[in-house]
Amino acid sequence: MSGEPRPSMKGRAFGHGRTYQAGGDLTVHEAAVFAPVGQVAAPPGTVNLPGPVGLFVGRADELAAVEAALETGGEVVVAAVHGLGGVGKSMLAAYYARARAGTCNPVWWITADSPTAVQAGLAALTGVLEPELATALPLEALADRAAGWLAAHEGWLLVLDDVADPADVAPLLGRTLTGRVLVTSRLGQGWHHLGARVLRLDVLEEVEAVDLLTRIAACGGQPTDMDGALELVGELGCLPLAVDQAGAYLGQTRLSPRAYLGLLRRQPAVMYDRTARGSDAERTIARLWRLTLDRLAGTPLAGHVLRILAWYGAEPIPRTLLDGLDAEPSEVQHALGELAAYNMITLDREHITVHRLVQAVARTPDPDDPHRRPADIDTARSQAADLLNDALPATHSDPADWPAWRTLLPHITALAEHTSPGADTTATARLLNQAGLFLNNQGAISRAIDYFERACVTYERVLGGDHPDTLMSRNNLASAYESAGDVGRAIPLYEATLADCERVLGGEHPDTLTSRNNLAYAYKSAGDLGRAIPLYERALADSERILGPDHPRTKAVRDHLAALE
Repeated sequence: MSGEPRPSMKGRAFGHGRTYQAGGDLTVHEAAVFAPVGQVAAPPGTVNLPGPVGLFVGRADELAAVEAALETGGEVVVAAVHGLGGVGKSMLAAYYARARAGTCNPVWWITADSPTAVQAGLAALTGVLEPELATALPLEALADRAAGWLAAHEGWLLVLDDVADPADVAPLLGRTLTGRVLVTSRLGQGWHHLGARVLRLDVLEEVEAVDLLTRIAACGGQPTDMDGALELVGELGCLPLAVDQAGAYLGQTRLSPRAYLGLLRRQPAVMYDRTARGSDAERTIARLWRLTLDRLAGTPLAGHVLRILAWYGAEPIPRTLLDGLDAEPSEVQHALGELAAYNMITLDREHITVHRLVQAVARTPDPDDPHRRPADIDTARSQAADLLNDALPATHSDPADWPAWRTLLPHITALAEHTSPGADTTATARLLNQAGLFLNNQGAISRAIDYFERACVTYERVLGGDHPDTLMSRNNLASAYESAGDVGRAIPLYEATLADCERVLGGEHPDTLTSRNNLAYAYKSAGDLGRAIPLYERALADSERILGPDHPRTKAVRDHLAALE
């Protein structure tokens, strides 16, 4: 054949459009290289699943949903399981795939977090199906040959784990395949373009989380005191990775869940990033979510918004709360959409929900984590307080405002609980004072007193004892004491506040008039009419002169005095 043209054999490389060309006479080996993929059969039991699945609890409904999504055959069927990092997507996929190993062949697992990783995983499949090709073709051609094999055969299961972007696997899924593909990803958007059936994986039920914690803690072979198990899994939001991390630590240290919970609350930065010996140090919840936020680097506002939301409660957060954020509304909505796409938050038309553990990690400073620098977290806490203040209803006594108060109150409470009193600002104090007024009006007097006392301390520390806001705060605290029937604390505080108001604001200032009326009412409540009546009389004369006889405050003082005469 020396005088004849050399034959050319070309094959499209996977996902690229490059070509691989062989020239010259075909040897027996070369003929095998370019044999039709349809003539190659998978060796029996071709399975490459990652190590042992580990302890697996619950998830019966989720497994059934995956099975239902992949039950059809004859053409490629794609199911995409997405969810928060650490929710157990990979474990669910591995458990399902292991159960299918007896009926599907091959069952092939690819860690698909980049296009290069997808290509390498496919090339490895060719290496198993046709070992003689492993060194005969470049990586691209090996990957392309695996894709061709999948198109020519049925009965296989391909798992694409931890896909960062649907575009990374689109070239493969866009080919004519004839089998099952199970995808896992933190990203919940974009799969409909690939015809995938999308399944969202949520956290465990409480009973399942306790079961998982208990079984992992017992793996060391010695019994562990499980006191506080329900409280601990609640604090961890029933997130499987966090429960696994805690259970392994309990088994190693022989601590009880309650003791672990104490450490978690005292040293959150340490405990969220600490694993037991033998565990994968790179798969702590803190590091896992850092990788997620790394993927959102193109949307810098996303991390800032998440840090703000971290200071609120786990209850639904009104989307309108972010209207006061100093950013373009379109950028805020884009940041929310990106966070939701990666399951860091959940959105509906009116509310934002954030997993309590995501919040806990996001508000815990770590100088080594670019997403949790202490200064950025302090800024986020300050802005969280400002946004709540901007959203407060106009009144605390109008029933029309009560639904808004009930929506905001859990987030005011959460912000206060997660902030050290020594770090309170005047913005925090105002929130506590206004919430205290609402709670006192609603009859939740004990909570109101707690809020007023903390607000008073902050106003005095930051503004000084003579500032009008401090005087107002003391008056509100005295009123709460009185509402609780504790006139023994209310009257001395009223008396001191009135004296300070007269000294600082003057005897005719509206706040002084209010303070005088409140003290007169407290004397009346204590049965001390000898002091109540003269003070009411002075309060009425001052109100009529300064505010006018028809002012609501004047009328209230007149009614109180009339009731005593």
